[in-house]
Amino acid sequence: MPAKSREVALDFAFFTYLWDFYAAHRGLARRHYKELTKKFLDYNDPENSHAFLRRPQFEALEMYVFLKEFLDNAPLQTVFRQWADREGPFVDRSAAARAGAPQLQMFEELTKSDYDAVFDRLRAGARAYPNYIFALTMGTGKTILMATCIFYEFLLANKFPQDPRYCHNALVFAPDTTVLQSLREIQTLDMALVVPPEYVSFLNANIKYHFLEDTGVALSTIDNSRFNVIISNTQKVILKRQSKEPSLMDRLFKSGKPTYEPGTVYAEYSDLYAEEPEDEGDLTTNQRFEKIRRLEQLGIYVDEAHHAFGNQLARDMGLRLTKTSLRLTIDELAASLRRTGTHVVACYNYTGTPYVKNQILPEVVYAFGLQEAIDERYLKRVRIHGYTNPRTAEFVQIVVDDFVQAHAEGARYEGLTPKLAFFAATIAELQKELRPAVEDALRQHGIPLERILVNVGDDKLTSNDDIREFNRLDTPGSEKQFILLVNKGREGWNCRSLFGVALFRKPRSKIFVLQATMRCLRSITEAQQTGRVYLSDENIAILEEELQQNFRVTVAEMADAGKHGTPQRIAIRQPVERVKLTRIRRTYTLTETPLAPGMSLGLAEVDTEPYRLIHTVRDGLYPETRRQQPTILTEDLTEYRARRAFSALTLVAEIARYLHKPCLEIEALLAQTAEGVAGILEHVNRYNALLYEHVIPRLFHALYTIAEREETEDYEVDLVKVPPEGHYSVTALAERVVHASDAAPAAAARSFHLDPYCFDSLPEQALFWALLRDGRVDKVYFTGMLTHGQSEFYIQYIDPDSHTVRSYYPDFLIQKTDGSYVIIEVKGDNRIEDPVVQAKQAFAEQMAVASGMTYGIVKGSDAVKGRYGGVLDVQGRM
Repeated sequence: MPAKSREVALDFAFFTYLWDFYAAHRGLARRHYKELTKKFLDYNDPENSHAFLRRPQFEALEMYVFLKEFLDNAPLQTVFRQWADREGPFVDRSAAARAGAPQLQMFEELTKSDYDAVFDRLRAGARAYPNYIFALTMGTGKTILMATCIFYEFLLANKFPQDPRYCHNALVFAPDTTVLQSLREIQTLDMALVVPPEYVSFLNANIKYHFLEDTGVALSTIDNSRFNVIISNTQKVILKRQSKEPSLMDRLFKSGKPTYEPGTVYAEYSDLYAEEPEDEGDLTTNQRFEKIRRLEQLGIYVDEAHHAFGNQLARDMGLRLTKTSLRLTIDELAASLRRTGTHVVACYNYTGTPYVKNQILPEVVYAFGLQEAIDERYLKRVRIHGYTNPRTAEFVQIVVDDFVQAHAEGARYEGLTPKLAFFAATIAELQKELRPAVEDALRQHGIPLERILVNVGDDKLTSNDDIREFNRLDTPGSEKQFILLVNKGREGWNCRSLFGVALFRKPRSKIFVLQATMRCLRSITEAQQTGRVYLSDENIAILEEELQQNFRVTVAEMADAGKHGTPQRIAIRQPVERVKLTRIRRTYTLTETPLAPGMSLGLAEVDTEPYRLIHTVRDGLYPETRRQQPTILTEDLTEYRARRAFSALTLVAEIARYLHKPCLEIEALLAQTAEGVAGILEHVNRYNALLYEHVIPRLFHALYTIAEREETEDYEVDLVKVPPEGHYSVTALAERVVHASDAAPAAAARSFHLDPYCFDSLPEQALFWALLRDGRVDKVYFTGMLTHGQSEFYIQYIDPDSHTVRSYYPDFLIQKTDGSYVIIEVKGDNRIEDPVVQAKQAFAEQMAVASGMTYGIVKGSDAVKGRYGGVLDVQGRM
């Protein structure tokens, strides 16, 4: 597939065009609707003063009905083909954009291959049932929308029981127990808010709810019954098989002993497996699966389908199936239903974003974004508080001070107390650092400690009463205000009275920053309130990155990563090319020297900016350059920082620990400095970090002299190792593969020590052809494609993050016509300043200089444009 076609497939937001068609042909669509459907839609239309649904909820409901009754519940790839070819229901469509924007006429401007790329992508993820994704950002009411859709289905199924488009039963999946609890809103929702009054009594009398919260509870549906709503998570339904072979002892004790009593209700399901279930829990789970497959015309609803704003959804949407995948569970249910003569009507996925790692999910049919929700006041405004180098006690004190000032004692919002959530990384951190700091901060304001609530998932710290209080935070009787959490409340926590979240430690998962931040954005009261988010600068950077990846307005050009290639057989040209390098060995000798009396430690000249605690406040989620929202406050809060007060005695003892000298000797050394003990104490007690980053290092360098000795050794390396089979196999995109036959014979003779070359990116490929045509270049070797020990041409460097020695394989080795060598690396423009890239460059330059070579990095944008001359102009040592 050509590169442009693939980019179109990734960038094309079909759901916007689908909505454009519906908006322009709403009258045409309504002529195909049932009268009951029209009545249902009219009742929920926001144009009516009594309507309960918000505009995005109603638009999603309109699209739900449009797909079902106008497009006959067709799979999305079929809908797209008809739309693109102007066939069937789209015979007279136009490509007019929203709000009267100019017509797009996309497929009049793009080629047939572009169309095929989009269709192939939709078809690649197709299931045996229609599969749709509704992407509404958190807080816009996905659970209420789901309940409304189920009520609509049951009303139409009752009136038209033979119509296969309508769901007679609904299975609702939640990703975890937190979201499972929030789905109780489907059962508790007042139907009269979204259902015309004359149909409410029918639904109340006929809908049967089955909430599968505990593993040991069997599903009690009646075979072939209708109007069942089963709310569960995938682990409560999926068939569980024995995870490992039983031991001989297990077989002995189980032989002749059934795990359940013969003749019970469970006995009829014993034929599901070749072996009996391991225990009653597994047996009950299998019973649920069997009961579900005996229900007709099942609609499957997946709440919070993203699970983690991306990765899990990518797997569940079919990109990769595993034995525990939610998508695999649904596929098995669909196959089982087909065998019983019925079917899965459709799978409706509800998620917070139409993107996965900057890539549009192909089966999205409606989307409503985060910034749009804030602008239209469906969510709170956001105020981001950033802090440099925060520590637990001072951070908690500042956050509590600000929150208490913003919400005076006794403040109520719809009768609810405003709440603040602190997220800790671990239970130990919460117990030893966070909770004591919160308690100290509350004492300073005279706030009772009973207002603290801990929810960490550990029975020793979180009692059943705590769980009950957590679930009733949004009730007027709750007086809990300060919620301490560990990995809780990320999804499905619908606490509208949460007005602030605080997170300063970098979590293991970057997406957790975004999830935690959004917890305080749910709207409350008629006026738009403000949610406060307290983050370290490091977490603010993570937040902005995740916002861009998950909620950006348009989709940028995608990278090649994640696309599938084809296997390539890599031949090795004989004899193998060899190159001479110089290895550098350095040894260091430590010599003690006496301290010069009156030596200054230079503490007065130290830049203390990195040690200060700066508080900034701005409105909105996005940086100033994007939203033009200025920083409204900057202040120095260093006085809040927790500091250790050193005495002369403890100062001497601390320095002695690091320099491994007797305390009396250290005391004498400090007295000889220009600052003296008193001067050092003055600086160190203001900024404790000065002791470890300046005083101790400068004393060390004053007391010791480090002598370096360098030795060099010349050696030869093979550009490629020859494997026993005589060739390698590499997977690569077809358009990134260059064979020797693609070049002129004379040019091919000056390159291709491997045939073919498989490039990772367009900049590498463009630079290769440019170098091959350059008159200053004699030979061009692409050395960046074998990076797993298949080549001896690599550079060792120290990784700045892990501080371990790693091997780095440069992209190109060039021999110029004058015989000198140049090592070239191609990097994306945004990665030039990356610490790992800089570490590679530093060690590569050392090796290159010692070996009489030069090293240079070429930006990706320059490589594409043929700008690389600078790396060839530098002269190396011959």
